[in-house]
Amino acid sequence: MANDTLNQTEIDRLLGGGAGGALDLAASGRRSAPMSQEVQRYDFRRPHRISKERLRTIEAMYERMVKNLESFLMSRVRGQVEVRLQSVEQFSFGEFTLSLPTPCCSYVMDINGRDGLQGVIDFGTDFAFFLVDRLFGGGSAPTVMNRPLTALEQDAVRIIADRAASIVRDVWQEVMPIELEVSGFESAPEILQVCAREDPVLVANIEVSATNVTSLIMICLPFASLEEYFTNADTRRVSSTTRSPEELTTQRRHAEKSLRVTTVTVAARLPEFRLSMHDLSQLVPGSVINTGLSANALLNVTVAGQPRLVATAGRAGGRLAARITDGRMSDNRIIGTLTPADADTP
Repeated sequence: MANDTLNQTEIDRLLGGGAGGALDLAASGRRSAPMSQEVQRYDFRRPHRISKERLRTIEAMYERMVKNLESFLMSRVRGQVEVRLQSVEQFSFGEFTLSLPTPCCSYVMDINGRDGLQGVIDFGTDFAFFLVDRLFGGGSAPTVMNRPLTALEQDAVRIIADRAASIVRDVWQEVMPIELEVSGFESAPEILQVCAREDPVLVANIEVSATNVTSLIMICLPFASLEEYFTNADTRRVSSTTRSPEELTTQRRHAEKSLRVTTVTVAARLPEFRLSMHDLSQLVPGSVINTGLSANALLNVTVAGQPRLVATAGRAGGRLAARITDGRMSDNRIIGTLTPADADTP
């Protein structure tokens, strides 16, 4: 059997860094081990803890979370909202805080209500002001201000934060028990103290697009709160959000059915007219106001307070009605369930 023990000369050459060139093991009768073609860095202070398989599982979980959050946001802001998962990555908590703007819109979450574990949900400032505008009844593009949210604005956006935390909890409970509850707000990234700066955290970056607003929602959970998942070898598989065409068709049919029975406020208004101050001062109950408008004057029809259609006034089955004459619906339909044959236009 060949002796594979290095002699003292070979040891000295190795310790000296091979000053005379590469160590020629072939000359000593030993075969050299094949050298690796690729060298990867390994951070011993902050090792990467997410395998490719687990990362795919986590991404599938957050894809489901994103779809549920999108549906909730569309119902609350009364408009089109697109939510898309950008990435799920491991960072240190210090790196996460450095990525936050100043001021930020970060809600602190208590995890499992014990052990002092906390996470963070951060709404981009642009999207936070968009939510404030819509939740308080606005309908136009909000004015983005470079300031922290007021206490009243924080309470309004917290409605969304509470729901987002609930959705995150639901997807994680498929693989491990976890409870999340929003407990505070912070507008200064450097004051966030949910864990040590060098502690590893799992960060989901979620892109959200709404009316004239594109922003980022970041969900940060410390690895200490997910230890049970990452140490469990028998992790249950989470199904992907990919659906068959038949499932998508069924889902669309259900959504259309729900929309068809949804009611909105519709009003038909006369055009503006002028009245002298003398006539205005003479008005008493029972007075008739001469509008000066033709009997065939067009009415402005508003939907949810927004002008949408033009119509003429009339009667349908003994009730006031409006016949659409112009606008997005131009097929002369009567608002309601009556047919045009039932209408009696003056």
